[in-house]
Amino acid sequence: MKTIAMLHPGEMGAAVGACLVSRGHRVVWASAGRSPATVARAKAAGLVDAGTVAQALQGAEIVFSICPPHAALAQAKEVAACAYRGIYVDANAVAPKTVHAVQKTVEAVGAQLVDGGIIGSAPNGKNSTRIYLSGKGGADIADLFKGSFLNSIALDAPIGAASALKMCYAAWTKGATALLADIRSLAQAEGVEAALLSEWAISQPATIKRSEQVTAAARKAWRWIAEMEEIASSFEAVGLPGHFHHGASEIYRRLDGFKDIAQPPAMQEILAELLPKKG
Repeated sequence: MKTIAMLHPGEMGAAVGACLVSRGHRVVWASAGRSPATVARAKAAGLVDAGTVAQALQGAEIVFSICPPHAALAQAKEVAACAYRGIYVDANAVAPKTVHAVQKTVEAVGAQLVDGGIIGSAPNGKNSTRIYLSGKGGADIADLFKGSFLNSIALDAPIGAASALKMCYAAWTKGATALLADIRSLAQAEGVEAALLSEWAISQPATIKRSEQVTAAARKAWRWIAEMEEIASSFEAVGLPGHFHHGASEIYRRLDGFKDIAQPPAMQEILAELLPKKG
């Protein structure tokens, strides 16, 4: 059994923590400053409250960082400030450039970084979620999840590879969702939405349903603003245009008012938020 710190467990982090608990590991977290909803999630997942981040890090052999992309580097700095010297798993949706900055931050105080990328929704036994891991120690982290609801895959590749894979995957899935929402908005603004849907029904029947996936995604749009920027950064770092995903970031920014809503909004509610208000 290992003691593992799961920092600030959101929906994904709590579910990943539950997978580790199911394999017999002791998973701790820090409730200081966290919301009642987070406390409830952590308790349901079987996580042990250590109080503060500093206390959670004490005795933890491994730390998992699973947080909104914009907070990934700040969380690494918070851990480094505690002089943590164990294994730090950054499993955030960030660009290789960002994960290398995280690596520099935690390794400066003696910790070891493992790069992680999660593909799929929160693991719960009803879906197939993967965590890809790269860098030295990736295979050891993958072994922690054997037999759990989270499929772990160690890549024979350096730090940055797992994050790059996540960026490539999300560039299509979340990027395409934003693009189709943008297209529906343009069609409505020009008065041709009904005609576009009729044409799609003839020539691209699957596209209609695909274009409506943004309704289910709306509650997480606030998280995806920074993720799209991380994807854009990934493209730009190798000399490719990142404009597509800067635009996707703006689409999700216009939808961030749907944060954590109980029921998905209607498609027309989405379009109303995307199009500028008249007058």
